Amino acid sequence: MASTVAPPSTSTPSPSPSPSPVLDRRRASASVILRSVLEHGPVARSTISRLTGLSPASVTDYCARFTERGLIREAAAPRRSGGVGRPHLPVDLDHSRFVVGGVHVAVPYTTVALLDLRGRVLAERRLRHDRTEPGLVLANAADAVTALLAGVPGRTALGIGVAAGGWVDPDSGTIVEHPLLGWRDVAVREALGARTGLPVHVDGHARALVNGERLFGRARGSRSVLHLFVGNVVDAAFATHDQVHYGPRSQAGSIAHLPLTGGSERCDCGRTGCLQAELSERTLCRRARERGVTDGSNPMHVVAAAASGDPLAVGLLTERSRMVGRAAGLLLDVLNPETVVVTEIGAIHREDCLGALREAVGPERASAVVPTSFPDSVLAVAGGSVVLDVLYRDPLGSPGSRPGPSDCPPGAN
Repeated sequence: MASTVAPPSTSTPSPSPSPSPVLDRRRASASVILRSVLEHGPVARSTISRLTGLSPASVTDYCARFTERGLIREAAAPRRSGGVGRPHLPVDLDHSRFVVGGVHVAVPYTTVALLDLRGRVLAERRLRHDRTEPGLVLANAADAVTALLAGVPGRTALGIGVAAGGWVDPDSGTIVEHPLLGWRDVAVREALGARTGLPVHVDGHARALVNGERLFGRARGSRSVLHLFVGNVVDAAFATHDQVHYGPRSQAGSIAHLPLTGGSERCDCGRTGCLQAELSERTLCRRARERGVTDGSNPMHVVAAAASGDPLAVGLLTERSRMVGRAAGLLLDVLNPETVVVTEIGAIHREDCLGALREAVGPERASAVVPTSFPDSVLAVAGGSVVLDVLYRDPLGSPGSRPGPSDCPPGAN
């Protein structure tokens, strides 16, 4: 079975003192160097220095620490043609040593996966919910991650990331409220950490996917990114300069009751046309059943019917995508991001749906709107990105705790 790092503490953490400016600077330097290797590797240390603006000595020090920890390795020496002296050996991520676990809790099922340091899904399972009691769902997820780790002997698990819709508080590792599952104040970090012995990090799936996109996807390099997630849960996340906006108690991005012009669906809140009630996959599947397109509750069956030429299925999907475009347009008006990433099955699987979505956004801003970079594994990537974001923000710290001053090379800047 894969080896694991030490389990996180299950006690309530006491407030930690604010890190010093020097430590903040060192942590930021470590982050930008490792992300340069992620983006450009194999890459020479001299190139990293040029890209990051850090001194060659600092880059060399940090790379030595990364090598000691098994995060990077020297790549094969380049061939030389008539030159003299020792060639500069490029460095690259060592994605052969470590994995992270990813867990995404959706309404009908939980997705569990293993990812490497480049965010690539190595293994994935889907666990359908026969019952949705939190203890049962999380125990099944923990056991499934453990089973996946048993299939990658020799790999070390750095931790588990958990993503979900609803109101998620990453500081406490808690799903505060998930109305569609009926969950309130579920201590996810404590439950999974106790069962797996691994550090666990928890976040909302839209925020997790913003981080996944900026690390591994189309939003890499964007100065501001909006992610709109449209599943059974409809929510959003916004990041500027790699910082996701959380708001008090991490409630930012809750757009379920945003009114949508042209909406006709009655919401549980008593109003008509709320975003989640209008666009949820439950609504899509109910409308598909009413029109005889499918007889189940799997939205991919609607996609399959459209692919086989069913005009009713095509109409349902394109109209839904058009409504998603209206919602994206509203958020664009308020936030004005450089890039908008949309996770919605129509836009993911059909060009006509993506076209309808962009048309609703408007021609001046349509090019800013792109579908998710992870069409075949978006839920797995959401879970894994929670813990990978922690790694890339603080690569010399422990996956389960904040780093101390000794975690950075002395004198680095």
